[in-house]
Amino acid sequence: MQPRVRVKRLAAVGVRLIRVIDQRPSKTDRKGNAMARRMLIAGNWKMNGLAADGVALARDVAGGAAGLDGVDLLVCPPATLIAHVAAALEEVDVAVGGQDCHAEANGAHTGDISAEMLADAGARYVIVGHSERRADHGETDAMVRAKAQATHRAGLTAIVCIGETLAEREAGRTLAVLESQLRGSVPQGASAGTLVIAYEPVWAIGTGKTPTVPEVEAAHAHIRTVLGGLMTGADNVRILYGGSMKPANAAELLAIADVDGGLIGGASLKAADFLAIAKSATS
Repeated sequence: MQPRVRVKRLAAVGVRLIRVIDQRPSKTDRKGNAMARRMLIAGNWKMNGLAADGVALARDVAGGAAGLDGVDLLVCPPATLIAHVAAALEEVDVAVGGQDCHAEANGAHTGDISAEMLADAGARYVIVGHSERRADHGETDAMVRAKAQATHRAGLTAIVCIGETLAEREAGRTLAVLESQLRGSVPQGASAGTLVIAYEPVWAIGTGKTPTVPEVEAAHAHIRTVLGGLMTGADNVRILYGGSMKPANAAELLAIADVDGGLIGGASLKAADFLAIAKSATS
């Protein structure tokens, strides 16, 4: 398949117009290209579920995961459920992750959990810098970077979340905000094996609203470009889209250049919806 070429296409991002020039292949093996970034569909369960609920949901996901080829599945339950969920998924190829970690490996940090503890419980990924952590707990880019470094120290993969607020978008600052967050949050020495980026427009999370296809495409292209200046192998880093992705819009969003999967919130709490989104990533 020949590389898809898009030259001088104008894409609206807030009130700002940018020029998008992309001569890369279409990105994934699901489209038959030599340059393949496997789709990653990650479920963020947030603060939901007790042990019985988590195990039941994990088993339902496991039951539908067997026929999904060419896509990686990940579920991120609350920390109290990680060991339970990891045990329930032990026989299937569905990874488990944490939703946050402390920057230190141990110490006098009451109520916190380290990346090493998450790994010990069965996690392979950790979400860091989610907008709810940034907003509710005042996490800065520097704090997010330290947490990402901690995940690498523990042998885990960091999912670094970035995204603009509605006010920032309406001010035409989307791309500037994303670049600033990337530069402040991505640790030195990151690689495609230790880093995933999740773009989640803050105003779209849990609202049912999503940016337009050109807006998502422009944001992801800009993220890829910025990463190229921060690290080697940036073309191999997976960039997820998050923010009200659901079965009804997943296929359209996952077909966008430089969208390598999704970070799913509410829809990940229903196995049928989560698996339907994953199925869209394989088509």
